Amino acid sequence: MIADTLNPSLSRAAPDPVVDADNVVRRYGAFTAVDGVTLRVERGECVALLGPNGAGKTTLSRMIGAVAPRDGGGLRVFGLDPWADQTRVKSRIGWVMQQDALDEDLDAAENLLVWADLHGLTVERARARSAEVVKLLGLDGREGSRPAALSGGYRRRLAIARALLAEPEFLILDEPTTGLDSQVRHALWDVLRRLRDGGLTILVTTHYMEEAARIADRVVILHQGKLVAEGAPGELVRRHLRRYVLEVRADEAPDPARIGCPASDVRRHGDRALVFHDDESVLRAAVSQCAFGTAIVRPSSLEDVFLDLTGSSLGG
Repeated sequence: MIADTLNPSLSRAAPDPVVDADNVVRRYGAFTAVDGVTLRVERGECVALLGPNGAGKTTLSRMIGAVAPRDGGGLRVFGLDPWADQTRVKSRIGWVMQQDALDEDLDAAENLLVWADLHGLTVERARARSAEVVKLLGLDGREGSRPAALSGGYRRRLAIARALLAEPEFLILDEPTTGLDSQVRHALWDVLRRLRDGGLTILVTTHYMEEAARIADRVVILHQGKLVAEGAPGELVRRHLRRYVLEVRADEAPDPARIGCPASDVRRHGDRALVFHDDESVLRAAVSQCAFGTAIVRPSSLEDVFLDLTGSSLGG
């Protein structure tokens, strides 16, 4: 596995969770950014914190990553209090912030070597590790480029490569693909899946439903600082909604009785009406029988779950 090569320590047995948060609270004055969140992240698991801007994702990740204190509740990372034991916790974490914070005066290779030096790697080990992460992130041939000359996608690759240099046991990524085009996002998702499959523990914050569904073993949906649902992506959809949805204009919502479903399976969000049913053929029959202006029949998704639980769109 590629992550085993990048970090041999991942093979060590570790029965306790990497993250154990119990009713964690973080306030900024009168505003509660994280409101009683309980969460566990197991060794080798990829967990996505999914929600819109302001949901509490970044604040929660900063508390877990020993960057911000908590105002209430219990929190352990590797069995340690992350705020009381910041140095010990941070030494085991690789961080990729929303802002890359790359040194613009250094080229890509120099950015990596300086970071390695800050983490106490010998020159020989730093060069070997740099070669490994450069290959993993597809940065070959760009080692001599300064960050300003790199595209947004390659800047993110460099930021992730830097975070992996010190062989972290836990990787935290805050909105890693925001602002990147679809092709670049898919390339980075492939890297994250390979790291996850190799056993690296990953926590990623995102407002992209597809990102959470593609890379995460478990999705945690946050809304207004609260945890409103969690589970494997497919499990969340099955638990909260029927398998298929008919999407039409709100003013064209069909009578539920006419297509054989309870009124509770019809939701209205903005200018759209969503009709849920376990039998796709029933929904397609409704399309053929009713004169909808526009109608889409599709599988239910995480976006639908979020809308159902919060009444607001993820956006992005």
